[in-house]
Amino acid sequence: TMPEPILRMEEITKVFPGVVANDRVTFEVAPGEVHALLGENGAGKTTLMNVLTGLYHPDGGRIYLDGRKVPIPSPKAAIREGIGMVHQHFMLVPTFSVVQNVAMGLRESRNPMLHLDRLAEEVRNLARRFKMDLNPWAITETLSLGTRQKIEILKALYRKARLLILDEPSAVLTPQEFTELARSLRALVEEGVSIIFISHKLEEVMKVTDRVTVLRQGQVVDTVRTAETSPPELARMMVGRPVVFDFAKAESEPGPPVLEVQEVSVEDDDGLSLLKDMSLVVRRGEILGIAGVDGNGQRELAEVIFGLRTPRSGTVRIQGEDIRGWTPRDLTAQSVGRVPEDRHGMGLILGLTVRENLLLERFQERPFCRRGFLNGRAIEEQSHRLIRDHDIRPPSQNLSIAALSGGNQQKVIIARVMLKPPDLLIAMNPTRGLDVGATEFVYKKLLEQREKGSAILFISSELSEIMSLSDRIAVLYEGRIQGEVAGAEADELTLGLWMAGALAGES
Repeated sequence: TMPEPILRMEEITKVFPGVVANDRVTFEVAPGEVHALLGENGAGKTTLMNVLTGLYHPDGGRIYLDGRKVPIPSPKAAIREGIGMVHQHFMLVPTFSVVQNVAMGLRESRNPMLHLDRLAEEVRNLARRFKMDLNPWAITETLSLGTRQKIEILKALYRKARLLILDEPSAVLTPQEFTELARSLRALVEEGVSIIFISHKLEEVMKVTDRVTVLRQGQVVDTVRTAETSPPELARMMVGRPVVFDFAKAESEPGPPVLEVQEVSVEDDDGLSLLKDMSLVVRRGEILGIAGVDGNGQRELAEVIFGLRTPRSGTVRIQGEDIRGWTPRDLTAQSVGRVPEDRHGMGLILGLTVRENLLLERFQERPFCRRGFLNGRAIEEQSHRLIRDHDIRPPSQNLSIAALSGGNQQKVIIARVMLKPPDLLIAMNPTRGLDVGATEFVYKKLLEQREKGSAILFISSELSEIMSLSDRIAVLYEGRIQGEVAGAEADELTLGLWMAGALAGES
């Protein structure tokens, strides 16, 4: 017989106006296991965890810990029951030391008798026990994101968590840091902690978990042993149909250069360097992938190319022309397409309809506009065609764009960009926050544009997608290119070391 589960959530139902976020969900965690909660965005993972940590009150269902039924009316009650949560966005005070952050919020932390030295010793021992390397006196803001995540985990363990929830823990990690995290998780399990691992990344779930529960549209599809499943099967369970990630791409035969960035440097208002002597070339018919942990100059690079930021030195040429002084509108007219990272701020106008957003950049051109008058029929036919070809749902032109899911909003942006295949396409984290189905769609479209001869600059912090799509890969670290390699010859280890700044490559 199975041992008594440490956690059993039974028939949990949570309804928000107009949506059943959790529909009679039953979810169990065995003692000493890493159990993945997998599902697309909006499948109900976060709602279920908010019920478990006392942020939401369920509309139906029961929670058992070690076989006894417990109410969890508040986050405090959850901590008292030994449930610890490590959020995607860390709740740490940057100017505090590690030990001060661990002490924060403890009952004794207002107590003048709390000896930080003693606590530091405890933190150091706790870290050692769980195979983490941490100096308790280090100031938090000087530490890498991976190390800050360890502090969050230690905070929960110090409060005696026996059930630890990790929410998308790898979003901020290099591959090496992920390997370290996996090692710590094993050490935790050996010490009797059970772990819920929330993710929508299949490779990771395969690497670190014992069992997987898949949610789709608020319901449990199935719970399976990780060793007995595979990424394609998990993807199918998440999306409800088979999903393809390994695209056979034709050999790239790059044409002439379209984008040339030469020794570009960018500083912020305080004179801090954001890009340092950055040089790169993207040719027709190829995808240059820019890998790197977020915040290493990716955004500044995109802004320089879009004419939103003027470099302190260096030049950017498109089709041989220096673009200094060009506006974003000039660039669109010159056939530069962009899929921005921030869909809402940069890509869409939320107050407008789907149709208006689809033709946002083209409404002043023929056939949509003749002699200064908008041609309603041409616009309507075109947007109908775009909605059909890009499988945008719900398929209505007149709906406000704000009513669409993130994946469908992203499809609108892509449909618009590809309406007239751009000479240069810049895609910045185009799958961020998208689920498996929408991600597959974005990959297909990028490869289609490559076939049509666009030069594509593909910036992403997801190493796996950079590796599967790029013809060449450059790694950005602290505003410099650390190394460049042909896509076919790239290996995760080297790229990971470049991403961490630990190894300078051939450039």
